[in-house]
Amino acid sequence: MKNISLLLFTLLAGCQSSTDPARSARTQPETTMGMYAPEQHALYDGRFNIIGRNIYQAGSLGDESPWDHMDDGANNLNFVGGQISIDVNEISNSGTFVAEIVLPEGLYTVQLERFNEFSSCQDGGIAAYLFEHGNAGCGDSNWPKSLLYVAGWGYGSASLNGETLYEDYEIHFMVTQGMRDRETLKVQLNPDSGEAGSVNPAAQQLDFYIRSPQRNENNHPNREVFDHFFATEVTWK
Repeated sequence: MKNISLLLFTLLAGCQSSTDPARSARTQPETTMGMYAPEQHALYDGRFNIIGRNIYQAGSLGDESPWDHMDDGANNLNFVGGQISIDVNEISNSGTFVAEIVLPEGLYTVQLERFNEFSSCQDGGIAAYLFEHGNAGCGDSNWPKSLLYVAGWGYGSASLNGETLYEDYEIHFMVTQGMRDRETLKVQLNPDSGEAGSVNPAAQQLDFYIRSPQRNENNHPNREVFDHFFATEVTWK
């Protein structure tokens, strides 16, 4: 009887292992706590109204190639004024994203004009409560894996003092767990962080970038234009 019980346990354990869900934007291995998807909540209205302040720019608008506008090491971050405003509906993939940033050059305005899904995990152009970046299986590995509370992708434009700089450039925004150290602002890439990712879940940040379709392999990331800003003060309304 003991041997039979052991055999049954072994078979059941094997079945459990073989049926574990694959890695995806909503499913990651080694998690110890489940989370209901937004659409499982009867009261979920899909609306995210969020303001970002206390903003930093990676590099500047006038940097000569080669440059690093990820700046994980916080070597060339500049504190800037302004506000980032998100008012979107994740269910209908609609709403607005506008950043008005006060730079030494003047008022820099970025507006996302149409949402677009570049990969299936982006759920029509706006997605909520998903894992992205790192080894999440969604997004690139330029950032550590994080839970994204809400994120958007699409095309838009940027202007400086009312004059258009960029048109029909790719834009991505995301509200994440804390990817940067509170004091040093360095991205916390910890090799011992495991599946959970190199993030501080006690903090939040709001990143966005606008990037050109033209590439330049000398730059990091490898675009001719990659203007990157992040806010460490995130207010939900």
